[in-house]
Amino acid sequence: MADTMKMRAQLKGGVTEVKVLIGHPMETGRRKNNLGEFIAANFVQLVNASLNGKQVFEAQWGTGISKNPYLTFHLNHAKAGDVVVVTWTDNHGKTGRGEIVVTAA
Repeated sequence: MADTMKMRAQLKGGVTEVKVLIGHPMETGRRKNNLGEFIAANFVQLVNASLNGKQVFEAQWGTGISKNPYLTFHLNHAKAGDVVVVTWTDNHGKTGRGEIVVTAA
């Protein structure tokens, strides 16, 4: 599985915009392969984000999220040089982690 994450965290006018692209197949368990067999469900269930080690949000996802999900969120109290960490866990227990330093625009 491609468990890569691409991230950007940019400070503009006192607000930091964080963009995250998670490489994940996000299978619902209802799609069939070429042989007519169901492809097993495989989707991100939990996403966490932290700023300098302090959790800023937690999201619970399900099968309604598309392949390679894209997430954007905003932080009000981040400064240039702060560290944003995003982690995810899927329904098979696999995890991914991305880390980015906030930069000024």
